[in-house]
Amino acid sequence: MKEKGISPTRLAWNRFKRNPVSVAGLIFIFVTVVISVGGYMISPDKVRHANSQVLEIALEKPGFVCDFLKVVSNGRMPEEGFLKRVFTGMSPDHTLVPVSSWRFEEDRIVVLEYSKYSEDRFYSSYLLADVCFSVDMNAYEYVDGTVRVQLVDHSREIDLSVDALQKMVEEERIISKRFLLGTDRFGRDMLSRMILGTRVSLAVGFIAVLISVFIGILLGGIAGYFRGWVDKLIMWLVNVVWSVPTLLMVISITLVLGKGYWQVFIAVGLTMWVEVARVVRGQVLSVREKEYVEAARVTGMRPGRILFRHIVPNILSPVVIISAANFATAILLEAGLSFLGIGVQPPVPTWGGMIKEHYGYIIVEMGYLAFIPGFAIMLMVLAFTLVGNGLRDALDSRQQA
Repeated sequence: MKEKGISPTRLAWNRFKRNPVSVAGLIFIFVTVVISVGGYMISPDKVRHANSQVLEIALEKPGFVCDFLKVVSNGRMPEEGFLKRVFTGMSPDHTLVPVSSWRFEEDRIVVLEYSKYSEDRFYSSYLLADVCFSVDMNAYEYVDGTVRVQLVDHSREIDLSVDALQKMVEEERIISKRFLLGTDRFGRDMLSRMILGTRVSLAVGFIAVLISVFIGILLGGIAGYFRGWVDKLIMWLVNVVWSVPTLLMVISITLVLGKGYWQVFIAVGLTMWVEVARVVRGQVLSVREKEYVEAARVTGMRPGRILFRHIVPNILSPVVIISAANFATAILLEAGLSFLGIGVQPPVPTWGGMIKEHYGYIIVEMGYLAFIPGFAIMLMVLAFTLVGNGLRDALDSRQQA
């Protein structure tokens, strides 16, 4: 028996919860959203786009651990607020030097730079003050165990003993990092780029679905409500767009708008509205003759208010289901465009772009560099597909509570 006194939304949610597979998909989507929002806060590499390239540690396997000497950049760094660092990352203010060992020699630190090939290892020497501060080397002085140097911005003069500088380097400038997913061919942290790639996939899905729903509801609703020549014109446009292969149209729009972050979102969204328009038109045709719509006409309401205030809210169930499917399609399209090189451009990390950079390693022992982002795409698409199937069953009024 159907439950009495329960709102349709609550009833649909109760049905959805009884589908464990769809609930698992929803949990996975929630986790990816949390990861996406966390972004740079949870990413090991907090540099913008996780683009810290250390070529000496390129193509290291998952779990790789290495010590690094953090050498402060001597240029003047732009001032960046907390929110900017959270949402867009920080500008690189230091250089990472992978080291196997090190020793101090008066006012310098001598390091044996790391290399997986023993014949390529060599020693480098850095001034302790230059490692710890952004200094003006023209004003550097070292006298009787004391270092005196002027900062680049001339805000103050540093006057420290060598022992203090050595302690500072040991405690703050020599760090150990573990790369849980290894490094890519440019020596960047794979885990950090995977985390930031989640943002792109979710963003392109959300924006593309938003654009497609807006255009689809607008054109489909107008066609279904007014019918006549308006319906024929809009359906002619729908059929023309429908007849062009989706990927081909996305590529065409991308070439017109140009390569870039927002261009891809718009291009994908402009190709996904036709299905929404067809479904909305059919739903409006079936609803426009209902008694409450006739009553609204009799009271003198304008067609626009009847359509978007009384009809559209009652036909959103199939739109929600289609949106879940379109979300998965948008993720696949973005990954395909990035793989072809006409999507979001480097150094912005995208899962499709990561596959493109490393698909050549599939035939060797480093195929995981392409498999990891590919597996992430598969899981994301599967999760939205499962949620869409669960919504379809939950919103079906013929289902029992």
